Amino acid sequence: MRSKKSLLTEQTALVWDAPGLIAGVDEAGRGPLAGPVVAAAVILDDLHPIPGLADSKKLTALKRERLFDQIRAKALCCSIAEATVEEIDTLNILQATLLAMQRAVNGLRLKPSKVLIDGNQLPVLDVLAEAIVKGDSKVQAISAASILAKVHRDRLCLAMHAQYPEYGFHLHKGYGTAAHLAALKEFGASPWHRKSFSPVAQVL
Repeated sequence: MRSKKSLLTEQTALVWDAPGLIAGVDEAGRGPLAGPVVAAAVILDDLHPIPGLADSKKLTALKRERLFDQIRAKALCCSIAEATVEEIDTLNILQATLLAMQRAVNGLRLKPSKVLIDGNQLPVLDVLAEAIVKGDSKVQAISAASILAKVHRDRLCLAMHAQYPEYGFHLHKGYGTAAHLAALKEFGASPWHRKSFSPVAQVL
């Protein structure tokens, strides 16, 4: 049987360790003309490092998919959240992005003592937070969050393509490519399109 002293030491260690948790947060999908904006929050495990973490935009789709599975398996905890097309049109894209980030942080199973967020804007949180410009290439936890958000959103775009193949969401992921703009003019807007975005508003 453990002594009261050893139990007290264990409890003290747990309390001492808890404030050290750092979460990284990033988003995917601010620029596209269609689909939700996605944010992810990740608390990495220092005892289980994940080689190859980097800004999701600098990785191939195959590498992102592999890292997505590793992050889900090895991180202490992670959370993916969205803000809908309707919320984007109602709030504007910046506020909807911050809302998705807030939801991602609130969805973490463990509460971080500090949140590091890619960019220069902070959502409303009940924990200490810091915005880091180009954080997805500077902070591993933010890199991990950028990968989760990007892969999740790309998978949503595949589902959107299955519903509305005429727009080619599987290729351009909702961005305003020439092919996407041509499809918008030919077929009009789908329910997935952001009506507050100028190229979509013009065809409505």
